Amino acid sequence: MIGTAFADRGVLLVEQPGPWGHAGLSASRFDPAVAAALGARAAAADLRVLAIRRPGREAPHARRWAVSVPGGVAWAAYRDDADLLDVPLDGSAGQVDALPTYLVCAHSKRDVCCAISGRPVAAAIDALRPGRVWECSHTGGHRFAPNVLALPVGALYGRVPLGRVAEVVAATERGEVIAGRLRGELGHPPAVQAALAQARLELGIAARDAVRVVSASQGTPDEWVVRLATPDSLQDVAVTMATVATPFPSCGKPGPKDERVAVSARLLPAAG
Repeated sequence: MIGTAFADRGVLLVEQPGPWGHAGLSASRFDPAVAAALGARAAAADLRVLAIRRPGREAPHARRWAVSVPGGVAWAAYRDDADLLDVPLDGSAGQVDALPTYLVCAHSKRDVCCAISGRPVAAAIDALRPGRVWECSHTGGHRFAPNVLALPVGALYGRVPLGRVAEVVAATERGEVIAGRLRGELGHPPAVQAALAQARLELGIAARDAVRVVSASQGTPDEWVVRLATPDSLQDVAVTMATVATPFPSCGKPGPKDERVAVSARLLPAAG
C-alpha cells in the first residue's frame, strides 16, 4: 500500500453538493467546460482537483473552495462556477484554517467501495470533530478504501477501519503521521513516498516535520536510493519499483490490473 498516494503537492477543493458522475467535478452539476479549464489550471500549479461535499444533508449555502497550503487550508466562497477561473491558486485568497481538515473518498460512481466504506468513516470523523470532514471525489486506489486524506500533514491513509478513526484524528492533531496506515505523503513520487513510510515505520518517527527528503537518485528505472534527514542522522532507503498485476484493484472491477508499485523498501546503513 505504501507509495500509492498521488504525487501532486496539494489539493484544490471545490464544494459541489449533489451527485458526482464518474469524472467527479466535471460530471456533476458544475459547468463541465469550467471544470476542464480549472483542472488545467490546477495541474499547472501541481494541485489535484477534488470535489467536496459535507457528509449527510446540509442546508443551502454559499459554496466554498480551498487550496491546501503549508500549515493549513485557505478557504474562500464562490458564487458562479466561472469565478474559479480567476482565483489565485497559491493560497493568497481567503482565510487560512490551521486546524485539521479530513477528506474521505465517497465517490460511488467511480467505485462503489468508496461509498460503502468511506461514508461511515466520514460520519465517524464528523461525530468526533463536527465540521472538520468532507466527503471527496476520487483520490485513487479504490482497493484501499476507505481512503482518508488528512491535512495539513498531507498524509493519505488507506483501509482505515471505523475503530481506528480516533487514532487518525489524534495523530493529525499532534502533527503526526501513522506509518502503518499510510499510503503516502503528498508532494513526492511513489518511490520517495515508500522510502518515507518505511523510515517512519522502522525508526518510529511519527512527527510530520521530523523527516525531510534530501535527495532521490534513480540508478535504473526500477531502483531508487532516497536520502532522508532524520533527527539522528542521514538515512538512505533503497526502493525497488515494479509493474505488477494487482489482484483486486476495486470493488466494481475485481479483475487484475497492471500497476507500478513499490515492491520493496529497506533502510541502508546510516549515512552519517
